[in-house]
Amino acid sequence: MDGNGRWAQARGRPRLFGHHAGARRVREIVEACPSNGVKYLTIFAFSTENWKRTQIEVAGLMSLFRRYILKEMQDFVKRNVRVRFIGDRVRLDEKLRGLMDEAEELTAHCTGTNLTIALNYGGRDEVARATHRLAQDVAAGKLDPNKVDEETLPKYLDTHVLPDPDLVIRTSGEARISNFLLWQSAYAEYEFIDTLWPDFSAEEFHTLVSGYGGRDRRFGAVTA
Repeated sequence: MDGNGRWAQARGRPRLFGHHAGARRVREIVEACPSNGVKYLTIFAFSTENWKRTQIEVAGLMSLFRRYILKEMQDFVKRNVRVRFIGDRVRLDEKLRGLMDEAEELTAHCTGTNLTIALNYGGRDEVARATHRLAQDVAAGKLDPNKVDEETLPKYLDTHVLPDPDLVIRTSGEARISNFLLWQSAYAEYEFIDTLWPDFSAEEFHTLVSGYGGRDRRFGAVTA
């Protein structure tokens, strides 16, 4: 969800103003998922590299995340949205971690849209943490190293209960994936668009999802 800061600066406002506008946009896209046949939506809210930003911006984002979860929690239940979080929670403050746990528990029974929020997430960090857990199981005798293959590691990833993404949308004109779901997106389709996230509408979302529906996904094979 890139471009919040630039969106705000273009309007002569502080970067956090853009982040608040971006948070409001999330609701519109989540609400648009059912009508577009989207069962799983993962949003990249804060990366492991975002700690490099100014202390004021990071603190503002953490406050925004707390308020967003608290404000939206009951609406998630009403809209039958199941919420999950991926990423390393250790560095996050205790209050935020508690709200994340509460949101996951409160929506665990929901059967509609599956909303996954990547918070303090990085693809390389995820793979490193997964490999560490896998190595611990090998050392403890719980896992035979000779049976480790490409089907084994995904069981240790943060996304082990989720399907791999079919479509990855990167807003704001940047043509890179920025450490997002590196393992899981090996065969995803990509859309790099110029739209800044606060301007990304349900109509544009529909257009991209419809376009994805017409793609020929061969996964390395040849169409007969």
